[in-house]
Order: sequence, then structure tokens, then C-alpha cells
Amino acid sequence: MTAALATKPRTSALDRDTAMRLAKTEYERFLALLQGLAPDDWAKPTECPGWDVRAMAAHLLGMAEMSASVRESLRQVKLAQSQDGVFIDELTALQIDERAQMTPAQIVSRYAEVTPRAAKARRRTPWFLRGRKMPGTQLVNGRDEEWTLGFLNDVIMTRDPWMHRVDISRAVGAPLVLTADHDGVLVDDVVREWAASGLRGTVSRSRSG
Repeated sequence: MTAALATKPRTSALDRDTAMRLAKTEYERFLALLQGLAPDDWAKPTECPGWDVRAMAAHLLGMAEMSASVRESLRQVKLAQSQDGVFIDELTALQIDERAQMTPAQIVSRYAEVTPRAAKARRRTPWFLRGRKMPGTQLVNGRDEEWTLGFLNDVIMTRDPWMHRVDISRAVGAPLVLTADHDGVLVDDVVREWAASGLRGTVSRSRSG
């Protein structure tokens, strides 16, 4: 049984410039991690059940392509919504399946190509769109939440590659690049969110990832 729905959609607590700086840096750090993977790293399992490193990278590429293009975002959303399962699980499965024929080198090359456009598109998202409520609700630790598009754009779309960068680093034993001005700010934002809501663990994973 879920708790009562929060009356106000969740918005970003980060100022706009900070949120977009974090987005750009996280894309760059995730790309650097992918570029440093050895050939046998791509098949290693991660802590997300059913996902190896390659699947995780394909998911993040799909998410970056969504951020870079409104048309691509609408296409992926429409296809995921046409399935019977939980939306986020259907979306990530679609992203992985559609990139199943790409080689690791192609995934890395495409990620390098698309993420600068994704960062630019996210920065250009106008205030009146960021303030709109997303359709439906998000189930977070047994509680239904409403999110604004700005919270998705400014916060969740950065936390996603950040937490999966941790996953891949742990899976392959690669050093995890951490700095106070980037990772420290991300963690601080998460902890403040938990404290304000009285919840633990709202980084927002899909059931698969």
C-alpha cells in the first residue's frame, strides 16, 4: 500500500547553472569511463540484475539521445507506453534492444557525438516547460510522487549516468573519479531531498537498473 500522494510536484532544488554544469560534467565523466574499458569489460555483470556493462551503456546512450532530441524522446516514450509493463522498465528495455547490434566502439563513438547536444538541449529547455507536471506519478520507496519536467531534466537525467558510472566502475574494478565540486554536490542534493521528504533512497532506479 502506498502513502498519500504529495500535493506539490517535485522540483529541482539546484540552481539552473549548477544543474547544467553537473549535467555536462557527468556526461564527460561517463564517456571517459566508457573510453577506458577493456574489450572484456563490456560483458561483465553489474549489480543491476540482468544488465551487463554493455546493456548499461546502451541504456545511457538511449537516454542521452532522448535528451538531445524532442522527436526521439517522443518516439521512445510512445513505444514504451505501448507495452504492458512498468513504463521505465519498458523504456530501458527498448533502449537496450534497439542498440543490440552496436559494437562497444560504436556505442562509445555515438555517446561522444550525442552528449554535447544533449547537454545543450537540456540547458535550452524553457522555464515554462520545466515547470509543467509530468504525466502520471513515480513510485519512490512505496510513495507516489509527482515530478515536474524540470526535475526530470535538471536532476534525474544527471543522477542516472552518475549512479550507473558507479555501477560500471564497481563491475570492472575501474577507479571512480570523485570530486567535491561535482559528486559532492550531487550527493548533497540527494541527501537534502531524503531529509526533506523523510525517505531514503530516491536516486530513482528502474526495476532493472
